[in-house]
Amino acid sequence: MFATVLVANRGEIAVRIIRTLRRLGVRSVAVYTEDELAGGAPPRHVRDADAAVRLPRGGYLDAEAIVEAALRTGAEAVHPGYGFLAENAAFARRCARAGLVFVGPPPGAIEAMGDKIRAKATVAAAGVPVLPGGAEPDDDLAEAARRIGFPVLVKPSAGGGGKGMLLVRSAEELPAALESARRTARAAFGDGTLLVERYVDRPRHIEIQVLADAYGSVVHLGERECSLQRRHQKIVEEAPSPLLDPETRARMGAAAVEAARAAGYVGAGTVEFIAHETGGRVEFFFLEMNTRLQVEHPVTEAVTGIDLVEAQLRVAAGEPLWFTQDEVRLAGHAIEARVYAEDPARGFLPTGGTVLVLREPEAAGVRVDSGLLPGTVVGTGFDPMLAKVIAHGPDRAEALRRLDAALAATTVLGVPTNVAYLRSLLADPAVVSGALDTGLAERHTPAPGPRDDALAAAALLLHDRPVGTDPWDIPDGWRIGERAWTRYRLRDGEAAVEVRVRGLAGAAEVAVGDGAAVPARLLGRRGDEVTAELGGVARRYAWARDGDVLWLGAGGAAWRFELAGERRERAAGRAGGGAVRSPMPGTVLLVKVAEGERVTRGQPLVIVEAMKMEHVVTAPIDGVVTELPARAGRPVELDALLAVVEPEEERP
Repeated sequence: MFATVLVANRGEIAVRIIRTLRRLGVRSVAVYTEDELAGGAPPRHVRDADAAVRLPRGGYLDAEAIVEAALRTGAEAVHPGYGFLAENAAFARRCARAGLVFVGPPPGAIEAMGDKIRAKATVAAAGVPVLPGGAEPDDDLAEAARRIGFPVLVKPSAGGGGKGMLLVRSAEELPAALESARRTARAAFGDGTLLVERYVDRPRHIEIQVLADAYGSVVHLGERECSLQRRHQKIVEEAPSPLLDPETRARMGAAAVEAARAAGYVGAGTVEFIAHETGGRVEFFFLEMNTRLQVEHPVTEAVTGIDLVEAQLRVAAGEPLWFTQDEVRLAGHAIEARVYAEDPARGFLPTGGTVLVLREPEAAGVRVDSGLLPGTVVGTGFDPMLAKVIAHGPDRAEALRRLDAALAATTVLGVPTNVAYLRSLLADPAVVSGALDTGLAERHTPAPGPRDDALAAAALLLHDRPVGTDPWDIPDGWRIGERAWTRYRLRDGEAAVEVRVRGLAGAAEVAVGDGAAVPARLLGRRGDEVTAELGGVARRYAWARDGDVLWLGAGGAAWRFELAGERRERAAGRAGGGAVRSPMPGTVLLVKVAEGERVTRGQPLVIVEAMKMEHVVTAPIDGVVTELPARAGRPVELDALLAVVEPEEERP
């Protein structure tokens, strides 16, 4: 085993790898960038490591800097985690030239499987079923799409994670889709080569974990169901799949093993399949092979008892596999939910901010892989995944119950996340029954806006301000005759709700919106926790104040309340329906119009990019672009003004 390993990654996966290194008695070295010190303290993976090296401007994609950091700190091996350089064959070769062991497959296997076009040809030659399609440079993609019939999927040949993947339903949509996918592929992977393949409606996404040593042994560790996705990005995964029976599991496992053998694979990898049931039998087609550790690897670890990071390290150190296929046993059921910095109320667009309050669950059968600490600054320069919550139980129903309870105990204030949406999704009858498909999460409606009790608690907290000795300063609404109401217009997202409070915060009446007044009071505060009673029902919340913003959290949900004053109301309505604002924090990628240009409703104006996701901002009305503060390459905050479009008849 190695004495020192450098972890060439960040966030939750770096923390998770360091945890296994510590258990094995291996010294860990982390890397970090200057941007990650924005919160004034080192990120969690740096805090957990035995040593850390700051990377220059190229950051986690600077192969030379990472190799130099490994050599400077006496590392013998580099673990790339996933993303960044994990599937970069040139980096694996550079490590070898420097005398470092790359904890991953051989460069040839990375190249064979990392190129989706070459991968399909390789596994097809080994007898693994593949979907019909076409690929550059040999095929004209428009002709290939017409040949196999719409709808089709456009995919980058390089990379993964759903980046650049687009569903195209007609020939008219294809040119714009190819342009967007190529631009994303070049930005994310440095390679704009694309392919198209037949789209399978409502398929299931099932992948097989494989493990191979350098001596010819290849085994599979069962499957993971990854059908719950948004924009081709997995959000909930489980093992085993509710769909597969032992016979189908064996067939898919054998196909995955053959795919790994065909690529000359060594290490941990995942063979992904599209599957669907027809005539009582499950059909499956090769999708791609990920030549790295997968985000969802913890569910396999939970049901097999095998630490996959340890297995990677032992294989990389030259050890043979210590078990055979017949010795692999699956015990119980495990489900993982990914916590993303995204806002379900805004179409799941990326978010950012500073973690003000953090609570992560601790319970039997629950594991949390997280890169968060209080004070962590979440920007838009990295992937939006913050943490993973994993639950293991004797059966699927118990695993679901434990995961829901764990998510309910998860609180992140300061950064909008998808935790409440995850709880809602897990309660969907189709999820509970196991009737999954890759479109289910897209069809699931996000949870509604803030509850009345949260609005009331927020108003009481705002009302509970310090007062002096002058009785006229006491905010109890005292007047000759009936007590007066104090009104708070609380904005959570786009909508503002008026909440009225009468009396002191410890003995008040509260009316939310048009609702009737009910008795309410604050029962006490302790640190970042407050208990509020509304209508005789007491509830506990996490809370934090950040300038003009009040955050509340309970049951996995988090609400960002801003006091809507007259100035903001006027600004929101200044340009009527013609104000065009950024839907997320990010960077302006393209400005597609000029000031003074006539535009039509729905016409693309600006493309904003965050976390490798492009969002096209369109004109809300027909008119003329009268203001255009957006500039390509400039960062923008959430709700920043990008442009103003005014109807021609209203212009002076």
